[in-house]
Amino acid sequence: MSARAHPVDGDEDISAADVSFPQQRDTPYVHKVEVPPKQNLFNEFMYTFKETFFHDDPLRHFKDQSVSKKFTLGIQSVFPVIEWGRKYNLKMFRGDLIAGLTIASLCIPQDIGYAKLASLDPKYGLYSSFVPPLVYACMGSSKDIAIGPVAVVSLLLGTLLRAEIDPNTNPNEYLRLAFTSTFFAGVTQAALGFFRLGFLIDFLSHAAIVGFMGGAAITIALQQLKGFLGINKFTKKTDIIAVLSSVISSAHHGWNWQTILISASFLIFLLLSKFIGKKNKKLFWIPAIAPLVSVVISTFLVYITRADKKGVQIVKHLDKGLNPSSLRLIYFSGDYLLKGFRIGVVSGMVALTEAVAIGRTFAAMKDYQIDGNKEMVALGAMNVIGSMTSCYVSTGSFSRSAVNFMAGCQTAVSNIIMSIVVLLTLLFLTPLFKYTPNAILAAIIINAVIPLIDVNAAVLIFKIDKLDFVACMGAFFGVIFVSVEIGLLVAVGISFAKILLQVTRPRTAILGKIPGTSVHRNINQYPEATRIPGVLTIRVDSAIYFSNSNYVRERIQRWLTDEEEMVKAASLPRIQFLIIEMSPVTDIDTSGIHALEDLYKSLRKRDIQLVLANPGSVVIHKLHVSHFADMLGHDKIYLTVAEAVDSCSPKLSDEV
Repeated sequence: MSARAHPVDGDEDISAADVSFPQQRDTPYVHKVEVPPKQNLFNEFMYTFKETFFHDDPLRHFKDQSVSKKFTLGIQSVFPVIEWGRKYNLKMFRGDLIAGLTIASLCIPQDIGYAKLASLDPKYGLYSSFVPPLVYACMGSSKDIAIGPVAVVSLLLGTLLRAEIDPNTNPNEYLRLAFTSTFFAGVTQAALGFFRLGFLIDFLSHAAIVGFMGGAAITIALQQLKGFLGINKFTKKTDIIAVLSSVISSAHHGWNWQTILISASFLIFLLLSKFIGKKNKKLFWIPAIAPLVSVVISTFLVYITRADKKGVQIVKHLDKGLNPSSLRLIYFSGDYLLKGFRIGVVSGMVALTEAVAIGRTFAAMKDYQIDGNKEMVALGAMNVIGSMTSCYVSTGSFSRSAVNFMAGCQTAVSNIIMSIVVLLTLLFLTPLFKYTPNAILAAIIINAVIPLIDVNAAVLIFKIDKLDFVACMGAFFGVIFVSVEIGLLVAVGISFAKILLQVTRPRTAILGKIPGTSVHRNINQYPEATRIPGVLTIRVDSAIYFSNSNYVRERIQRWLTDEEEMVKAASLPRIQFLIIEMSPVTDIDTSGIHALEDLYKSLRKRDIQLVLANPGSVVIHKLHVSHFADMLGHDKIYLTVAEAVDSCSPKLSDEV
C-alpha cells in the first residue's frame, strides 16, 4: 500500500459525495486508503497541545518582528488601549460621551439596588461601577460591554455569603468575606485566561444558561417583593415556596399601601418607557434614563410628603467619598480563606460566562473579534483590583451593554465616562439619595431582570433538542424551587451528563444507495435510498473510545441481527458483507481497536466479511500500527462506501 506524504492531522477526509472517480462497470478501479507518514510522539503531543490551548495562534503577530516591536506588541496585548488610543478622535469621543452618560444614568440606581441584593451597603454598588470599568477600559478588547454589578451575580454572591455569615449580626466579617470572594473570583478569571483554559466555560451549555438566568430572574423579582410591598419581616430563603409563604403570611399586617403605590406606579412607568424604546430604536434613551428619573421623582415625593414617617422604607445615609482601600480586609488565612475561595470560584465563573457571552454577542453585531482569553485576564484583573478598593464582583451587564451599543459607543471610553459620572456622584450627590424609597429600587430591579426570562429561547430549545430543554428546565426549576447554587449545580450537572451521553452513546445509522448516484446515505433521512442485497452498510457518527467502544460493537451487532431477521423473513440473500462507514470516526483508541477485533472475530464465525470505508488519517494510522489492518486485510479497506459495495458485490450493486 503506497503512502502519500502529508501531515497526519488536519487533513480533510475524502468521501464519495466530494469527489468522483472513473469507474469501469466490469473491473472497477479501487482507490486504496493511504497511510500517512509516521509521526513521533513529541510531534503528536505538540499538535494536540497547540490545538487545545493555542488554536487561535496568538503569537502570529510576533513572527518576524524586531525585539522592540515584539515588546510593543506585548504591551499592547495586555493593554489594548495603547493600540486603539492612538487612533482615537473627537468624532469617536462624541459617541462615547453620549453612551457613557446614558449608561451612567442607568447604572447608578441599579448599582444601589444590586448592592442591597447582595446584602451590602448601597455605596459598594457605586464603588463597583467606578474602579472596575476603568481597569477594563485599559485591558478589555470589547468596544460595547458595560462593566458593573449585575443582578444574577449579586444574588448568587449574596446567597453564598449569607450561607456562611449573617450580615445583620456580623456585618464586618460579612464584608470581609465579600471582598475575599471578589479577590478569588478575579484570580480564577485571570488564571483561566492566562493559562488559556477559557474552553472550560463552554461546558455550561446555552440551554442551561437560559434556564439558570430565567430562574434567577424570577428569584430576584420575588426577592424584591419585600421592598415592593413594604414588608418588614421577610424570609432569608430564596426558593419560591418560602418567599410566597412569607408574602402571604404578612398580607394582613405587613404590607404598606403607600409603598405599593410608589412601586407599582413607577414599575408601570418603567415598563412603558421600555415599550416605547422597543417600538422606536431612536428613543433608546427613554428606557435608559427612566430609572434615574424614577429615583429623582420618587425621592422628591417622599421628601416633601415625609412618607418615610408613614412606613415607607428609604435608603437613609449613603457615605460620600471615593473607594477606600480594602486590601487589609481580605482574608489570606484563617477559616474564611477557603470559604472565600469557593464562593469566589463559583461567582467568578458565572460572571465570566455572562461577560464573555455579552462581549461575543455585540462583537458579532459590529463584525469585530474579541480574544476570549484576554477578556478573562481583563475581567480577572479588574476584580482583583476591585477587591482591594472596596468593590464586589463586577462583570458585563447585558442591559447596560445593550444601551451602550444603541447609544452609539465607539470604544471602551464610554466606560470611563460612566466611571467619571459615578465618581462625581460619590463625591457630591450621595446625600441626595437619603430619601430614595426602597420601593423604587425594587421596581427598577424587577424591570431590569424581566428580559432575562427568555421564553422564546426556551421554546426554540424545545423544538431543536429535547435533551437541551431538560437541561434548561432542570436549571430553571432548581433555582426557583431550591436555591441559586443548586440551580447552577443542576445546570452544570445536566450539561456534563449530556456530554457523557453523547460520548458514550454515539449515533449509528444504516446507509442505502441513492438511486442514480454512487452516494450512500442514512435510510431514515432518505427513504428512497435502497439497500444492497447481501450487504449491510453502517455509519458510526463518533470517535470510538474506551467509553463507547463496547456500545458501538454491540449496536452494530444488533443492527446486523435485526437485518438478518428481516432478510430471512423476506427470503432475500443473506448478509455476506458488513461495511462500516468511518468518515465521521475522527479518532480511535486501543479499546476501540479491540472492539473492532472482537467484531471481526464474531463476524468470521457467522461467515460475514467485515469491510471498512473511508477511515481518516489518524484512524488508518492507528489501524496499521495496531496490525488490525493486517488482520482484516488491506484489500478490505476502501476509500469510499461506493467502491466498497462495488468490490464486495459488483453485480448486485449494478442492478440496483
